[in-house]
Amino acid sequence: MQSLYLTPDWPLPATVRALTTLRHGGVSEGPYRSLNFGQRTADSPAALAENLRRLSAAAQLTASPQWLIQVHGAHVCDLDTGSAERTADAAVTARPGVVCAIQTADCLPVLFAASDGSAVAAAHAGWRGLAAGVLQATVQRLRARAERGATVLAWLGPAISSAHYEVGADVRSAFLQAEPEAEQNFLPNAHGRWQCDLYALARRALAAAGVNEVLGGEHCSFAETGRFYSHRRDGQQPGGTGRMATLIWRVQGGGTATLAR
Repeated sequence: MQSLYLTPDWPLPATVRALTTLRHGGVSEGPYRSLNFGQRTADSPAALAENLRRLSAAAQLTASPQWLIQVHGAHVCDLDTGSAERTADAAVTARPGVVCAIQTADCLPVLFAASDGSAVAAAHAGWRGLAAGVLQATVQRLRARAERGATVLAWLGPAISSAHYEVGADVRSAFLQAEPEAEQNFLPNAHGRWQCDLYALARRALAAAGVNEVLGGEHCSFAETGRFYSHRRDGQQPGGTGRMATLIWRVQGGGTATLAR
């Protein structure tokens, strides 16, 4: 049986669990015919619920994911405050059993954890969020939740690669105004536009936030057709495209158990 998800390969306590879903292994009443978690897509609530049930069973989720209303900004939702507000592009928690969740289909999902496993976070980083500082804001909130002395690790999930991500001069200018050195992450193409490297921009932002251990970043949601959704590739088709879910949570206790890869 194929796995429904990928898991980060990072040196963390077994109390930290994390994953990014793949396309296959789900149900759909819409055009996707696969594992879709997009809350604002053509799939019915029943199909989305069944997909979540399958994922929950396979990954042994401790609770329902805390979905965000993502707006391509830099607000970080603290899931431990008890607030029902979910309009944000990142979430942080230190409580075991609370599942941070984001949805992507070309934008960059970034997972964070304190090195001792005391707090975790997830961020949705499209170009607007990156330019607005969503990663730096998430690191700041995570450090406030983590135990004193813990360092921060980050994992870059599947996103569109620079080879397939063409942008206009406005996107490039949004980054260069704040950091001229970011020009090396935009390569001119034959159409008078730019190939944008989201992974490199994320690493640049994380370095600025003092995060020195950054893993992942080896996938392309556009090129890996059978594994990932891509808005750039499929967004114009009838019904648009689905969404992957990227989750991170803490569990009680120690031990050495890890999620199946």
